[in-house]
Amino acid sequence: MAQLLSDAEIQAQASNLSGWTVEGSKLQITRKFKDFIAAIEFVNKLVEPAESAGHHPDIEISYNKVKITLTTHDAGGLTQKDFDVAGTISQIN
Repeated sequence: MAQLLSDAEIQAQASNLSGWTVEGSKLQITRKFKDFIAAIEFVNKLVEPAESAGHHPDIEISYNKVKITLTTHDAGGLTQKDFDVAGTISQIN
């Protein structure tokens, strides 16, 4: 099982991720696209990196907005896995 990060580690890592916020034990971002099709195309681009990492985000789609939430469920909070996947997601357009 992945090890939980301390509050200081979480804040340090979060400061390196543009647009992401820490909400309790979750790391979140909402991305806005021109329309529903563009939002779905973005979500489809998340499949391969999530599968490769063996770490899957929770995803909410509302027309042209995609909300991504990361947490390590089996550890009960944020781990390095969450920040690694967030970094990868941040590079996807």
